[in-house]
Amino acid sequence: MSKKLHLVSLGCTKNLVDSEVMLGRLRDYDISNNASEADVIIVNTCGFIDAAKEESISTILNLHEERKEGSLLVVSGCLTQRYQEELQQDLPEVDIFTGVGDYEKIDKMIAQKRSIFSPSVYLANEESERVITGSNTHAYIKIAEGCNQSCSFCAIPSFKGKLHSRTLESIKKEVTALVAKGFYEFSFISQDSSSFGRDIGLKDGLVELIKTIDMIEGVKVARILYLYPSTTTFKLIDTIADSKIFQTYYDMPIQHIDDGVLKIMRRGFGEKKTIELLEYMKSKKDAFIRTSIIAGHPEESNEAFERLCIFLKEFQFDRFNVFFYSNEETTPAFTMKPVPLEIIEERVEVLEDISKETTMNSLKKMLNKTIIVILEGESDEHEYILSARPILWAKDIDGDILINDTSDLEIVFGAMYEAKITQIVGDRLLGTLTKSL
Repeated sequence: MSKKLHLVSLGCTKNLVDSEVMLGRLRDYDISNNASEADVIIVNTCGFIDAAKEESISTILNLHEERKEGSLLVVSGCLTQRYQEELQQDLPEVDIFTGVGDYEKIDKMIAQKRSIFSPSVYLANEESERVITGSNTHAYIKIAEGCNQSCSFCAIPSFKGKLHSRTLESIKKEVTALVAKGFYEFSFISQDSSSFGRDIGLKDGLVELIKTIDMIEGVKVARILYLYPSTTTFKLIDTIADSKIFQTYYDMPIQHIDDGVLKIMRRGFGEKKTIELLEYMKSKKDAFIRTSIIAGHPEESNEAFERLCIFLKEFQFDRFNVFFYSNEETTPAFTMKPVPLEIIEERVEVLEDISKETTMNSLKKMLNKTIIVILEGESDEHEYILSARPILWAKDIDGDILINDTSDLEIVFGAMYEAKITQIVGDRLLGTLTKSL
């Protein structure tokens, strides 16, 4: 009888790719959604900010409580890489520890019941036998690991290291192989995607990548996630907009807009250049612009916060995430003068209200438009109402729309359709399928 595996992947989609590599190395196991019946439990942790660290620890302890006698509890990922000595001492509940360098050795670690921490960071390539989860048509493609930026608030370079890019040929081979398996939609990800290739001599690496993927027959939809302001060029913005496959989707976390705060954050670009990039993105037809904002970074004044709020209301991002500032001990910001906790909480609330407003405005712009969607399955509203995602929206990030009228078309989950947006119900769009594609 096959042994059973229960895996929990926490944090970002980059972590998810590494989790899928581990699943590929453990194909002999049956995947179980029930931790209490699993012979092996793996938690791939996130160690980015306090909230993520707390979630990782609570998940580990909760799974330990659920596990059956004789099972193995394995913990991997960013949290264990960052705090490997402390966690091995403080978490006797865990049987095997590993970090961010040994995902392809997970089968050996389990067989030998031993922990491994390699000094290098693992980067999946075309030879990695991933088991892609969550979709039969969409896959995340990790194009690089590490980061060359020196943002004051971010600890990632301290445990992920400098930028390490894959070759164009490696990425091309992986995508081509996945197309042969039926995948047609791809999200290209890394910590700083707009720096892709700079460490291996590619001046415009991401531009070259887009042109390479455009030539692969069978790729229908693609997008880039996580651009960085100072490494994003007008040429790159144009290349994304001109592609017939890549969506005019710009995900560029700006974190703030006030010149003083951006300088403190060590972001490289100030307000003027950041806005120039954003406005140039906005000038592209059907552009969808997403960003992230940090509330309460040390030395963020009331005036700087007000400047940020005014800009967010004026610019009208299609989506933006708000992050509560997390004071990370290995970062330059750790020793700066903190903003009081209660003020950060107030600022988060204000920013989240603005986010809800601008998201609603973005949704309203789609009313009465005919768009292309991917039909994803039954909705969480009702079995007779279906869930679809506009191809302009990123999977797992930007939400879905509800389909209440299929026009008697043949329904195939994972297939593409034309849909007309008819109304807004609450905070979601409602649409009618009009044509199969």
